[in-house]
Amino acid sequence: MHLLITGGCGFIGSNFIRHILHAHADDRVTNLDKLTYAGNPENVRDLERDPRYAFIRGDICDPEIVDRAAKDADVIINFAAETHVDRSLLDPGAFIKTDVDGTRVLLEAARRYGHQRYIQISTDEVYGSTSGAPFVETDLLHPSSPYAASKAGGDLMALAYATTYGIPVIITRASNNFGSYQYPEKLIPLFITNAIDDQPLPLYGDGLNVRDWLAVEDHCEAVDVVLRKGVVGEIYNVGGGNERNNLEITDMILRGLNKPKSLIKPVADRPGHDRRYALNADKLAALGFRPRRGFDDALRATIDWYRTHESWWRPIKSGEFRAYYEKQYRAISS
Repeated sequence: MHLLITGGCGFIGSNFIRHILHAHADDRVTNLDKLTYAGNPENVRDLERDPRYAFIRGDICDPEIVDRAAKDADVIINFAAETHVDRSLLDPGAFIKTDVDGTRVLLEAARRYGHQRYIQISTDEVYGSTSGAPFVETDLLHPSSPYAASKAGGDLMALAYATTYGIPVIITRASNNFGSYQYPEKLIPLFITNAIDDQPLPLYGDGLNVRDWLAVEDHCEAVDVVLRKGVVGEIYNVGGGNERNNLEITDMILRGLNKPKSLIKPVADRPGHDRRYALNADKLAALGFRPRRGFDDALRATIDWYRTHESWWRPIKSGEFRAYYEKQYRAISS
């Protein structure tokens, strides 16, 4: 099978490509990535010599580049997205362009070339917050941020193409991922790397916002199962079954690095900050998938990875990254 993976130099996309090439000897991968701030060629450096891997630099919003990348593929799996909620508060338009119109461009390619599958990688954030039962796939979408709204828009675009044009769409909606190669603007890698340097850990609000945490390797395996066993036209939640609030996560990171709680720095809460995400993943379990990695072990492994890969994250956490966060916290506090 020849897979076109978009956003394959990002966190989840790069881990997925690595999973596919290790798990399926007969599969080939073309990686289409714009190489934005979060698309790092170092994430796939170890794959470059594999003859089954090819890279094309390009934007999913560019029809000509997408056409070149898609024409020989059997399936498209769309990981490419603007993903960080905080950034979406500062520049919503960039999220709409990539997450909605970029999805449309990819769907047009799937329509043109008759691909076997089109997998849209989405997020639990499209459902909004819940104080009750975990979300199921038929629940209404109620996004709270421009990021979540842009992902919901991409989902709806994919479903519309499935209905109107018969594109063999499948959507996955995953809970919060963590693991190696995650850009250090997200909570876990940001707090790990800050703690290593004895820098403050900026904790939003009271720290009691709850997320369901999923090891990125488990997410990759789940998408692989959906690709090969999923039913066209269906949506599958991908949950980790590990609900933790942000304060718990922070404490675990500090303990794992033997750092003091005095590093925690409460900051003004993010506008529209959802209180709790939770997913019911029974539908995916019916395909034979369950997460294999325990949360505590996976978090320890993640801490160890960042501790032993400073050459990967230190260049990232300089220059543009630092300037962005100074701007972000000024905007949130104003």
